[in-house]
Amino acid sequence: MQHPDSILTLLKKSEEFLKKKEIPSARLDAELLLADLLGLQRVKLYVNFERLLTETEKNAYRERIVERSKNKPTAYITGQKSFYNSVFFVNEKVLIPRPETEELVEKVLNDLKENSETIEVLDLCSGSGCIGISLKLAKKNWNVLLSDISEDALSVARENASKILGKELAVEFLQSDLLTSFPPQSKFDLIVTNPPYIPVSDKPEMMKDVVDYEPHLALFRENPETFSIELISQCYERLIDGGRLYMETLPSISESLVSKSLKEGWKEGTVGKDLSGKERFVVLTK
Repeated sequence: MQHPDSILTLLKKSEEFLKKKEIPSARLDAELLLADLLGLQRVKLYVNFERLLTETEKNAYRERIVERSKNKPTAYITGQKSFYNSVFFVNEKVLIPRPETEELVEKVLNDLKENSETIEVLDLCSGSGCIGISLKLAKKNWNVLLSDISEDALSVARENASKILGKELAVEFLQSDLLTSFPPQSKFDLIVTNPPYIPVSDKPEMMKDVVDYEPHLALFRENPETFSIELISQCYERLIDGGRLYMETLPSISESLVSKSLKEGWKEGTVGKDLSGKERFVVLTK
């Protein structure tokens, strides 16, 4: 007989409870929430199945499971999300970093791996700072600026920069609605952005986790294509000749964004696929 306070028993009960509440990844979430609470790696739960939780631990775990049952994302409950070799602090002021955005970072670093020069880089709509901070960590001589319309998001990014990059590797920050508040002389070799690109009309079909908790400012636009074209045109003004824009976008508009941009004077434009084969990335060269 398993002890009622053992890790194994509590995981099973939590999994059943979350399944009843129609949480899709019930077992995984139950494990992630407990491992984080106990300060263990998730795999370590399996060698500690017999371990008994204290009353305090049990109460804290129960609270977390109840929060998850109300669709609150696991990353907001634990306050962290792994992204491209680092663990980022996240709260409800910023989007939870997605695997597709890791692919965007990977793409930039692959394309520019021969580049050993110091270049000026902008992470636009930076949110938690996951793109800009990951790039700085990989390319220590790049000068990286993170910009977002939300001061709350920038304060999260600042916290991540100080935790992940430390004192030696500094990045800059600027609050701005796209590029409107940038000084006239600001020019970049590289702009990387994961802007809001989900049509407002998609809200009813989306998971409650996203719609109820993640910041709508970072997710939705009435007309993503019009918004993206405006963003691309502002980026054009801010890139040096030969500079590049890397952008994550809605797969259904990526081809159109590239063809419209080429008509507006961009030198080159390509669409890149994510790992699930969706045309999610737009790369433009001035």
